Amino acid sequence: MSNLPPGLDRRILALALPSLGALVAEPAFVLADSVIVGRLGTAPLAGLTVASTLLMTVVGLCIFLAYATTANVARLVGRGERTRALAAGVDGTWLALGLGLALAALVWAGAPWIAHVLGAQGEVLVHATSYLRWSAPGLPGMLVVLAATGALRGVEDTRTPLAVAATGAAVNVGLNVTFVHGLHMGIAGSGLGTALSQTGMGLALALVLARGARQHGADLRPSPAGVLAGARSGVPLFVRTLSLRLAILLTVAVAASLGEVNLAAHQVVTSVWGFAALVLDALAIAAQVIVGQAVGQRDPALARGFLRRSLRWGVLAGVSLGAVVGASSWWLAAAFTTEHPVRVAITTGLVVAAVFMPLGGYVFLLDGVLIGAGDGRYLAVVGMLTLAIYAPAALAVGTWAPEGPAGLAWLWVAFAGAFMAARAVTTGWRVRTDAWMSAA
Repeated sequence: MSNLPPGLDRRILALALPSLGALVAEPAFVLADSVIVGRLGTAPLAGLTVASTLLMTVVGLCIFLAYATTANVARLVGRGERTRALAAGVDGTWLALGLGLALAALVWAGAPWIAHVLGAQGEVLVHATSYLRWSAPGLPGMLVVLAATGALRGVEDTRTPLAVAATGAAVNVGLNVTFVHGLHMGIAGSGLGTALSQTGMGLALALVLARGARQHGADLRPSPAGVLAGARSGVPLFVRTLSLRLAILLTVAVAASLGEVNLAAHQVVTSVWGFAALVLDALAIAAQVIVGQAVGQRDPALARGFLRRSLRWGVLAGVSLGAVVGASSWWLAAAFTTEHPVRVAITTGLVVAAVFMPLGGYVFLLDGVLIGAGDGRYLAVVGMLTLAIYAPAALAVGTWAPEGPAGLAWLWVAFAGAFMAARAVTTGWRVRTDAWMSAA
């Protein structure tokens, strides 16, 4: 540890804390929309639920735009090629814009069919379609936000994305209130307000990135080779993210088979786990940057030192979060429900999740390290492998789990225990040698 540069822990925190703020700001969009639309009635709120689920899935699957760009830029910065690094960020942003335009067109054209497939009918279908069509134009801006944020993180600027995300969330609230209630546009106004906010955020971050690129002589025009390279590096991370989303969907399906009480409790446990994941994700972003730069410097000893320090942060954060969640589980459950059976099930699930949070910290940070090193292909392969390992365990819970809170406990043993353990073994095995440092 003595060969690590001084101030490393401060550097990790300086990257992680603003990243956490930016990560928390995005769910604030959905929360604000839910509060504002909820006053319109049950059908509009149900329509928003269907539409926002689709849009969050689309954006979630495109998170590779941020991860791939962060890793590419950080490695080039580590090599001392800042101009090329910023050019890679510009190319990643152009890729995001093109993908966003294509997805926006697909969502707008297919809105009624997609909403129907997701279960919307009657009045709910009308509201879901309206929200999808009015919010679809914001997808290019949102994907540009992902790519530009990744580029800025790669040069260790996490404060600008935080400022833009916080401002965008505040503007979103103002626009939605104005359009929905002031101009009486209904749920369409919420979609329009969100689309305008996301577009403004994308423009703001793109301008910051463009200014930095010009200062270092990087070309602002898209390079076909650079855009293609960004797409190639993003595909494995897309597959890796897809495997995680499928695991989450499978878990929800099994929870639904365990009865209404366990399904309701599972939603709360998932929400708490998701918040903890944001904290660990912020640390993983810091690991992407510092390890990516060390790999770019072609300094295996330094990269391995950063790896060990990052893992220490992840495990300690997991232990701390687990202790807080476990100790406060009964009171956390009371904040969500007054029904005793649901409260008991929530508490049981939270205790199980808390036990495995240190393991989650280890997994999240290793994920960040390997993404930063450009080891996306390995993550894609083992992502599908761990999904294949987890699926039988989850289905077994659905088939043989006992009734009551014990069933939910077993489901979280499968997800937070078995699934995370499989990810820990596969990613931990990878870093036993130096192969992960030469994958990019």
